[in-house]
Amino acid sequence: MSDKNNRRARIKAHIRHKVSGTAQKPRMTVFRSNAQIYVQVIDDVNGLTLASASSLGLKEKVTKTEQAQKVGALIAKAAQEAGITEVVFDRNGYLYHGRVKQLADAAREGGLKF
Repeated sequence: MSDKNNRRARIKAHIRHKVSGTAQKPRMTVFRSNAQIYVQVIDDVNGLTLASASSLGLKEKVTKTEQAQKVGALIAKAAQEAGITEVVFDRNGYLYHGRVKQLADAAREGGLKF
């Protein structure tokens, strides 16, 4: 593994040691690849994914940060349809910057509290 991946794995383990989701306040976790971004709302106690959204379903061609904004709005809508208003944010070892920040801001604007 590269140094960058090792660093992310260490940070991810440190975050997951502290952050976990319950049915009342689930964990919203982000995964980003080079081309796509994915987000899930997870109840760690029961091991269930309560809501999810990704950039795979987006049809129009936009920049990656705009893509993250749209996915943030989608997850906020999906979470509210599932009756979730408050989550714990898990950035999954990524820096809170760029696409991850755009997704989080859009989810907040969509009505999620974290």
